[in-house]
Order: sequence, then C-alpha cells, then structure tokens
Amino acid sequence: MVELLARATRVLAQLEAWLPPAPPATNWDAHAFRWRKRGTSHGWLDAIANVSLIHTEDLQHIERQKDIIDRNTHHFIQGKPANNVLMTGARGTGKSSLVKAMLAAYGDRGLRLIEVDKSDLGDLADIVDMVAKRPEKFIVFCDDLSFEEGESGYKALKSVLDGSAASTGNNVLIYATSNRRHLMPEYMSENLQAKHGSDGEVHPGETVEEKISLSERFGLWLSFYPFRQDDYLDIVYHWLRTLGCSETNIMESRTEALQWALERGSRSGRVAWHFARDWAARNA
Repeated sequence: MVELLARATRVLAQLEAWLPPAPPATNWDAHAFRWRKRGTSHGWLDAIANVSLIHTEDLQHIERQKDIIDRNTHHFIQGKPANNVLMTGARGTGKSSLVKAMLAAYGDRGLRLIEVDKSDLGDLADIVDMVAKRPEKFIVFCDDLSFEEGESGYKALKSVLDGSAASTGNNVLIYATSNRRHLMPEYMSENLQAKHGSDGEVHPGETVEEKISLSERFGLWLSFYPFRQDDYLDIVYHWLRTLGCSETNIMESRTEALQWALERGSRSGRVAWHFARDWAARNA
C-alpha cells in the first residue's frame, strides 16, 4: 500500500510538471489590468502596478473629443446608458492618452481599465464573464486596433459589441483606437469589383458592408486630426511649463521645436512631448 501511494505521488508530480500553472488571483484593488495568457491556458487579469496616467488638462486642442468622451464615461460611471467608443485619426494626437485621462478622472469613483491585445480579442467573452459580478465599471481598452483579412479577433470583437446572445452587462464598455476608420484595409480594387463582370460577385456591395460593419457597432466615433503649427507650439509650451522651464527659456525653444517636428514629419502631441523632454533636460 505504501509503495502504491509513493508511485501515485510520483505520477502526480510528473503530471503537474506538464500542466500549466494555475493563474494568479486577481488583485481587485488595482485600477488597471492587462489581460495575460500563457500559451493556450486560461487567461487572467494582471494588475498594473505603475499606471501611466495623464490628466485631461494636459491634452491640448482636442476639446470637442475630450468633452464627448468625458460625458460618455461620466454617464457610464453613473449607471446611465453609455456607448462603446472608436477613436480614429492622426497618430500622436491624444487618442490613447484620452482613455488614460478617463481613468485618472474617474478611477476613485470605481472606473477600471483592462488592456487587451488584438491577439487576445477572442477572449473578450471570458473577460466579460470574469467581471460581470464586480461592482466596478470596466473599460476594455484596445489600442492601435486594426485587422487584416480573415483574422479571428475581428468576429470576436464584432460579436461582443453587438450581436451575441450574451450581453456585456452594464459594467463593461469597449474603447478602441485605430489609424483606420473602418479597422479593415480597403483597396482600390474593391471599387473595380463593384462593376458587374461575367465572373464578379453578384452583390459586391455586401463585401464592403461586411468590412464596415464592425466600426458601425461602436456607438461613438471620434476623429482626431493633425495639429496646426500654432497648436503644436502651444502643446510644446504647455509641457515645457510643466517640466519647469522659464518663460524666456520656453520662447527660445520655438525654432528647435519646429525643426524637431519637421525631422519627424509630424506635428503631434507625442512629438511635442518628446521635444519638451529633450529641451527641458538640456536647458531647464
């Protein structure tokens, strides 16, 4: 009997070595999480220890977008009807930062953020189930989202947004950012295919409808545009003041700030922040 128990113990030890480790318990005291997976095992919500936050007053020249997403998030926190949000447009103009600003503004009132990579969008239903009984309000954040033809995450996200028999409940919203308005590549050849040929698709318009159907399921669309030169300089000056530069020093930065943007081919908030850090380090 003793020998049998010893053999069983060895077998169990060998099995445990092959099995994936159990996911750690979720730290629900955290304000932000990242969805993690090990191979094909079940995922878990990994608490983010140091959250990169930004405040709405630091986001310049996107007042309309700030007002709309703040209103929508405020309604969400209050338990009122709110929409999923898709933010598209020029890079570096504050799309991702605006989501983080909402966490800074409403984190103390129960708002939580869950970052999900595009490759893990197939797990959205599991994430929704995991937080369904929680009292907090969760924003599932998908940054820099876009799909190629045939990617599985496309249909998973489409189903969760609107179309699945299961509801996301009243404590989950999806905020996504993308450089593509419709999240899918659109080709000139599709316009040519719209002309009925002898071997063409009978209803070519339906192919286009399928491509835009995902973005249509977001209740709010927010567009972001490249900044004008004066707007870009305003953002540079704001960050330089925040970093402790004097007004004289700030005015002296103008020429270099414009050259910095020219070299990078973009007058964006991100470029302004990078320049301000460099200038402040050298001159403050």
